Amino acid sequence: MSFKRLFPLLVLVLTLSGAANFVSAKSEETPVASPVPAAEEKKPINLTEMVFGHVSDSHEWHFFEMNGKPVAIPLPMIIYSSTKGLEIFSSSHFEEWNKNAADVNISNSFNGYHMERAMKEKVIADDGSKIYDLSITKNVLSMLISVVLILWIMLTVAKKYKQNGAGKAPSGFQNALESAVIFIRDEVAKPNLGNKYIKYMPMLLTVFFFIWINNLLGLLPGGANFTGNIAVTLCLSLLSFIVMIVRANKHFWGHLLNPPGVPLGIKFLLVPIEIISLFIKPVALTIRLFANMLAGHIVILCVIAMIFIFGALSKVAGIGFVPVSMAFAIFMFMLELLVAAIQAFIFANLTAVFIGQAIEDNHEHHDNGQEYNVSKDEIIA
Repeated sequence: MSFKRLFPLLVLVLTLSGAANFVSAKSEETPVASPVPAAEEKKPINLTEMVFGHVSDSHEWHFFEMNGKPVAIPLPMIIYSSTKGLEIFSSSHFEEWNKNAADVNISNSFNGYHMERAMKEKVIADDGSKIYDLSITKNVLSMLISVVLILWIMLTVAKKYKQNGAGKAPSGFQNALESAVIFIRDEVAKPNLGNKYIKYMPMLLTVFFFIWINNLLGLLPGGANFTGNIAVTLCLSLLSFIVMIVRANKHFWGHLLNPPGVPLGIKFLLVPIEIISLFIKPVALTIRLFANMLAGHIVILCVIAMIFIFGALSKVAGIGFVPVSMAFAIFMFMLELLVAAIQAFIFANLTAVFIGQAIEDNHEHHDNGQEYNVSKDEIIA
């Protein structure tokens, strides 16, 4: 089955699953109408719970609420326990939530498990035994969708190149993709990696498009905050760090562990600093992408939440603040579209910088008549 058919099928299955679960929940409601008290107490708006409920990972894909009922797609729970083994069931079984004394939301128990939802959501065994949560969460599903999108885009463009040849001028989406590839090659790979850039182009392009597409998917209504998860950015940073360490040459390790031309006393101070700076590089990559994407989502959500905060104080104030809030939210959304591309570029560029420092040869390059160390591939490119 081609990727053009696989992606709509995946979306259709998930949508129908969520709709079926929603209809089932509605049908189980008791038809007897209960009297509504005359003066019902309004619950205060918990801004922290509302914001972090949208940006954090979850075992269901929540979109909105209708008549007090959540409209969400339940995702598969995959739990491994040393006592029960591997178990697979739907997250729709956790539908009743109550707060405990520590103000933590706890779900009903099902099959010996329950969920706790505070700043993040986790599955806990009722008997306290150790379990491994291998579930398809909202972030995992968003990642799978982005992978399908990337494969579909790249294979479609590659098929067009194969049919028309590389000599024919690109058109349509092929033209836009070629511009992005050339930009990464000329502005990221070549300046930082020199004549060895061709070897690292697949990695840099994969990192760039993977982050960019996931950043854009996170801006869709109801989208997952995938790149705003520090675990995701940490894994991406570790990938860059491993490539840098594996490909580092003797020149890099020599300057790191035994800086030339430095007095022995200074080396005892300089070498630990250099080693610490080596591990700071992936940390900087992790925090930069995570903090920027998370902050953008939080700002947009907080601006929209101001409508409900003012509405709780006064209905007129809430209605009057709607145009201000929506105008600022649209402005932040357009800014986030720019940030999505910039952060993908920065991550790919810093990855190229760190790898370039690790593979740099001990040769000086000058413009005043001295020859460059240029390969045949570089001349052709």
